[in-house]
Amino acid sequence: MGKSEFDDFVAEDVQNQKGISMPVRCGLLERLLTKRIRMNKLHPNPNDEFTFPDIGPNYQIISKYVEDIKIAQFKKLKPFDDDPIIVEKLHPHGYLIVNGHHRWAAAVRLGLKKIRAKIINLAQESDIRKILEKSKHDKRVTLDLDEVVFGTSDDIPREKALKFPYSLKYKQRIRLGIPALFYFLAQNGYDIWVYSSNYYSIDDIKDFFRCYHANVNGIITGMAKKNRQTEASAAGMEKLISNKYSVTLHIDNETILRTVKADKSFDEFEINATPEEWAKRAITIIEEIEKNEQEKT
Repeated sequence: MGKSEFDDFVAEDVQNQKGISMPVRCGLLERLLTKRIRMNKLHPNPNDEFTFPDIGPNYQIISKYVEDIKIAQFKKLKPFDDDPIIVEKLHPHGYLIVNGHHRWAAAVRLGLKKIRAKIINLAQESDIRKILEKSKHDKRVTLDLDEVVFGTSDDIPREKALKFPYSLKYKQRIRLGIPALFYFLAQNGYDIWVYSSNYYSIDDIKDFFRCYHANVNGIITGMAKKNRQTEASAAGMEKLISNKYSVTLHIDNETILRTVKADKSFDEFEINATPEEWAKRAITIIEEIEKNEQEKT
């Protein structure tokens, strides 16, 4: 399939799906059992730059993936087994490509029948609205899932590894003290929101936290790819969320930033603690914040 033929193929598929398909939640069993998906069930994302006529595919990248596939086939391996494309389930049928358009394009051009894929459930605006409608709190805490909750540094102490069989599914271990911190926040009227640039399924993250007896209210993932859709979607979701809460605490590895919506004021507090004492110090700071606010009223 040549470049112009492939461009026409993508444009036609996008047009055929318009007004028909929509992302829907995929059940656990289907997500666990589906490892490879037939090519004719995969559809390019109309909101991704890959499908925009003024941007479109990068054929140098596609050519590289074509060579990767050929090498894998020569070695009797299945392409992209260690790097599956990420998809969402579509109604009424098929799957929407979330991440991996160029790998998919290479597979299409080589005439592959199936490709390694991982189905995830991303937070939709309707999910956010339900969370906000259900919540009775006007305060929230935000944390970066990878940088803070999981922690990227090897010096950060972790909670104990999960026991079998959960250890087979969840390889991550959360930072020491996160369950206690989350419990404290919930007890003090804060909703907890975690964000990630990676393409985690929100259901998996919820279940993962439950294994550590920790609860989160909102999970927003897949923020790595900057395009017109993600920027507009993220902005829309953040507006919904920020309008709900009068106070926001953002906790990172070194500071706690408190912002107040009414007067747009903010205060920054340094955590300044050893990795082992990080959660304890964060709790102490928030206790002081709460005490000061009570004294004002």
